[in-house]
Order: sequence, then structure tokens, then C-alpha cells
Amino acid sequence: MRPFGKWRIPFFFILLPILIFQICPAFAIESAYIDDLVDRARDLRLADDSYWHTLLHFRHGLTGFRSLIDDPEFFLSSVGKRDPAAELEATLRAFFEPSEDERKHAVCRFIARFSWLREKLDIDTSKLPMPECSRFNGIVKEIQPASVSLIFPAAHINSPASMFGHTLLTVDTINGSRLLAYAINYTAVTTERFGPFFAVKGIFGFYPGYFSMMPYYSKLQEYSDIEQRDIWEYRLNFNRDEIMRLLMHAYEMDQIYSDYYFFDENCSYVLFFLLDAARPGLLLTDQSAPWVIPLDTIRIAEKNGLVVGTVYRPSRASKIRYIASLLPQEDRLTARSVARGDIPSERILGLDAPMERKVMMTDLASEYLQYVYARKDFTNDVFNERFLNILRVRSFLGSDSATKVDYEIPAPPRPDEGHQSNRFSLVGGVRDSDSFLELNVRPAYHGLMDNDRGYVEGSQIIFTGLGFRYYFESEKLKLQNLDLIDIVSISPRDDFFKPISWKVRTGLRQRLGEDGVDHLVYDLTTGGGFAWKTPMIGLFYILAEAEADLGGVSEEHWALGTGGSVGLIRDVGNQLKIHLFGRDIYYALGDIHNSLELSLQLNFTCGTNVGITAGVTWRKAYSVHDTESSLSWNIYF
Repeated sequence: MRPFGKWRIPFFFILLPILIFQICPAFAIESAYIDDLVDRARDLRLADDSYWHTLLHFRHGLTGFRSLIDDPEFFLSSVGKRDPAAELEATLRAFFEPSEDERKHAVCRFIARFSWLREKLDIDTSKLPMPECSRFNGIVKEIQPASVSLIFPAAHINSPASMFGHTLLTVDTINGSRLLAYAINYTAVTTERFGPFFAVKGIFGFYPGYFSMMPYYSKLQEYSDIEQRDIWEYRLNFNRDEIMRLLMHAYEMDQIYSDYYFFDENCSYVLFFLLDAARPGLLLTDQSAPWVIPLDTIRIAEKNGLVVGTVYRPSRASKIRYIASLLPQEDRLTARSVARGDIPSERILGLDAPMERKVMMTDLASEYLQYVYARKDFTNDVFNERFLNILRVRSFLGSDSATKVDYEIPAPPRPDEGHQSNRFSLVGGVRDSDSFLELNVRPAYHGLMDNDRGYVEGSQIIFTGLGFRYYFESEKLKLQNLDLIDIVSISPRDDFFKPISWKVRTGLRQRLGEDGVDHLVYDLTTGGGFAWKTPMIGLFYILAEAEADLGGVSEEHWALGTGGSVGLIRDVGNQLKIHLFGRDIYYALGDIHNSLELSLQLNFTCGTNVGITAGVTWRKAYSVHDTESSLSWNIYF
């Protein structure tokens, strides 16, 4: 018995592999097969393939490869965020692990990875504990995908999250109905409503960003009815296989978060990964600038030959403004009063007006009522009562073709037809008797004096504008300005819409001091007011403002003041823009003084991406004043 006891433990370990192989031969064969797949993937260098990097959202940075995905649930390897080879091996092995929940099984959870690796390695699916992936198949069956469109809701200047516009994708159904299409959207998840806080947190990535899939009609209602945003749809030339790859990767990204960054890892840039997943080798992510603006997404897609058609969908606000433009003011006010419930809708029937005008009044009242209701200004019962009354009046006016008005709302220039987002300016001028040369660079994105084609009229959005100026006579080089944020919204009011115009600016700029010399100060300016537009005058605005300055203008080194500005912006044809404005600020705290500025600027558009700006400005601060004239050559790129 002792000899057996002496060799009992070693003999057991000798028999153990034999017993395992005899009891579980399939396990041994499967393990060998997995190892063979891993070896073949290593030999084919699949971990270095650009498509694998697309599926993992890998980017090459200063410290090597790194995935932009921040959710640990997206990685099967503990080092998968920075090691594409480790993540590939972990993914292959996970395909063969059993799971009771198909949604968590790697084959279905990472269905795009599986589809690509199966094709590259010719994986024998009979060896897999292959789930049916019924959830994904059910989504495909419900959608019945036929085409994909890139959607651009126009910029919404009064919403911090939408100042630059937005991009999302729609997967269109085989029957062509937009109501049945599905939207794939990536956005920051936040309840923040205060614009400056949203901007700061968004710049530094304090919000998680998630993909979501929802019926397109719900997004149409949000953008068109509530936010007054026109929508442009750019149809892409993806075939059936490419659409399926896009859907598979979108499915993989479900409930996976990435830190959302306002300028780079935003709604536009992250969409590139879906498009790259749809068409291997496209690599749109490698073609973007360090910062990505939604409008640039459209341009890059067009540059790569993806866009095959466009559709313009006017917002309800655009419809209201267009119908109102066809009516005299008295009829517009009648329609507004009907929608508000100030007068009964039957009043329209008794008016001494042509039938067509009565029809347009009821249509205008109907559209405006729906717009106001979408903003939750009154209850469902109130809406239903007024809406039914308007429809009843409309039916009395007739529903045949003779009383039907076809509103052909003219499409404005497409957003992608406007100037590029970046601007370089070479400025020459004279300040009093000292001539100067200035170089100015503006990465983003549109100024009040720029041509408005494709942009929101009366809007200015400038981030990190930088200017250096050299004075020849005094032989001085100065930092002229550093515009960290410079946002202006001159939104005209009319009979139906009463927006507030506003501005906010912060950064460094040169200010005239009591000694008659410029001084670099840090300033923060904000203001609000009203604007109106008429065909004869143009866009007229008046703003109350408050300003805080910090710097070396005086012994106090700070000043706090209030005042206002008034201006007029007018387009003369499609090429010339004139801006005349005045500004007066009285600094009552700190460095007490008054600052007055009068300016006239003219911008001539030479081409889509070339312009010339001329200006003359008179300034007075303390008891000194100066006059500056300049001519600027602007190139957009």
C-alpha cells in the first residue's frame, strides 16, 4: 500500500489530462480550434487592421493607441482600451463561451466584430454555442432598411447644445415613409439648461455621450415644431450590405458611453465611426480636423462621394413665416388672434376678403396653434377645442382643389453651400497716423460680417479667434485679441415670434487707456435686447449690456460698467453687407470712466470662401479718442 501511496499524487496528475480528454473530447478540440483562430488572426495581423480599429473606436495619440470609448462594458479584455491585439484575442475566445442570455453573448453583443472576424477567419459557426440574435434580427425586420441619410438640423443659436447645428443618421424603410424611418443619434446626456455651464462642461468632457435609436418622426417634431429648426436630409449611397454593417455597429454601441467633448468627440465626429463601419476603407475619422463642426461632417461626406441627393424640410416656424408673408398684416393679426383664442375662428367667415385669403388665414391659424401647443403653452383640452373649431371653419371654406392653396416654401441655400468654418484674415490699416498689419485666425465659425449664405442671419459664433498686430511707426508687435467666446444672436421679432436677442463675449483685447495708449485687458461682456427686420431698413437691433474689465488700463486695474449698443445690418444684393453700430458703456465701479464707439463696416463677398472687409471706427475713452481705418482680406478654409 505504501508504494501506491508514495506515487498517488503524481499518478493522479498523469491520469488527469487523459481523463479530461476521454470525458470531454469536444472541449479539447474546441480549445485547439480557438487557439488556431487566435494564431491565424495574429499571423494575418488583424489587430492592426484599420477596420478593427474602427470597430473599437481606436485613435493613435501621443501615448499610442487608445479607444475613445470610456465605458468598460465595451471591452472584453482588461487592457482592451489600449491594446487592440488583446481585445481581439479576448473577443475570439468570448465567442465560444456559453451564455444563457443572448443579449450578453459576445456573438450578439458584438455582432459587428463577429461578422468581420467570421469573414476574415472563416470561423466554423457549427463549433459555436451560436445564439440566434433574435433581438437584432427583430430590429432589422421591423426597420426593413433600404437606405441611409445624413440629417442636419440647422443651427439653433438660442440653444447652447445646438449652436453649430447637429448631425444624425436615419435608416429609411423599404416603403420610403419618413414616418417609419429610424434615427440613430449620438448626444450628450445632461439636464443642464444654463448655457455657460453647458459650454464649459462640454468643452472639458464632463458629460457622457450615448447612441440612441428612435422613430425619426419624434426627432422631426423636436427640431421642427419645438426648436424652429429647418432640416436638411442628405441621402447616402450605401448598399444593403453596408447598411447592415452600420446597423450592426450601432447595435454594438447601444447603452455604451463615451465622454462627450464639445469640439472633437461630439455628435458629428462619432458618427464617422458608424459610416466607416458601414464601408470598410472609408476612414472618414482620419480626414477630420482636430475640431469637428456638424457642418464639416456634411462636407466630408460630400467630398468622399457619399451624398446622392438632398431634401429640405422646413420647420413649422418657416411655414408660419412663409404663409404670413402672403397676407397683409391685418389678416396675420386675425389668424394670430384665432390661434390664441382671443376671437372665435368663425370670425374669418364673415370677413370681407377673397376666399383664398380666408383659406390662408385658417391655415396660418392652424399652423401657429400647433406650434404654440408644441411648446406646452396650454392644455390638451384647450388645444383640441380651438383646433377643431379652426378645422370646422376650414371645411366651410371648401376642401376641393379650387380652395386649396399649395404653399411652395422656397428652399434657402443649403448649409454646406456657405463658406468654410475656418477663416484667415490679412488686415492692413491706419490708426491715427500709425499704419499697421494684422494677422487673424478664427477656427470657428461665423461672424456677423460674414456672408450669411447657408448660415443663420444675425448670428455670430466665434471660438478662440486670435489676432496679432504690428505697428510700423512705433515698431511694436501686439496681441490684438484672443476671443475665447464671442457669441451674438440678433433674432428679429415679428407678429408670431418674440425671441430675445443676446450676446456674450470673453477674452483678451486691446483697450484705449487714459494715457492714449492701448492696454491688454481681459473682458467679459453680456447683453440682451430686441431686434426687428424690415425689407426697407434691414435688421435693426438694440441691446442693453454689462461689461467687466480686468487689466492695466488704470491704477484700479478693473472696471465694471453698463450701457448699450444699437446697430443696423443690411444686405445689398448677395455680395455686399453693411453694418453700422454704436456702443456706449459707462464704468461706474473700479476705474470710473466712459467708453464710446462708433463704427461702419462693409463686407464684399468675392466668392464662397473669399471676402474683403473695410471698416472705419471712432473710439473715445476718458478724454482721448482715436480713429482707425482698415481693409481685410478674408480666406475661409
